[in-house]
Amino acid sequence: MRERYRTIARVAKAHGRRGEVVTVSVHGLPSLVREGLEVAVVPPELAGSRWHVVTSCGTDDRGGQLVALSGVGDIASAEALVGKFLLARRDDLPADLELHDPRALIGREVVDGRLGELGAIAEVMRGPANDVWVVRGPAGETLLPVVEEVVGEVPDQGPIVVRVPAGLEPDGGAR
Repeated sequence: MRERYRTIARVAKAHGRRGEVVTVSVHGLPSLVREGLEVAVVPPELAGSRWHVVTSCGTDDRGGQLVALSGVGDIASAEALVGKFLLARRDDLPADLELHDPRALIGREVVDGRLGELGAIAEVMRGPANDVWVVRGPAGETLLPVVEEVVGEVPDQGPIVVRVPAGLEPDGGAR
């Protein structure tokens, strides 16, 4: 079976003399770069390996991640990565990634077992504790926190079944 890959970050800038880089998440994804993750840099250099292992990872206090990659040990090597993207194997990413992936979620139908059809996901808002789905439908707008008690799983196809907590129903529960 062919492996599948996912673009997870862009190298924004080089940092320091030891070859570290600052990466930022792409496509509205949460930060997925972590120590020990094997990543491919694309587009690749003509010579050398495109594959690297993340040897350290922290924050840069500006929304990016300060990352050290194997085989990148000086500022010149780090500067050569600026503007490139990091890919990871899908199997190496969190199993619940589809809960946080706006590209896969926008437009998906959402249904509550008690209330019925709520509408479609129009936006995924990032929060400090959890994401929030903005669902718009015939009854109005519903803000759903993406937590286990509300969103159990996201099937590959068909509507996403949720459990809307009391007080978060569209139009304040007037259904």
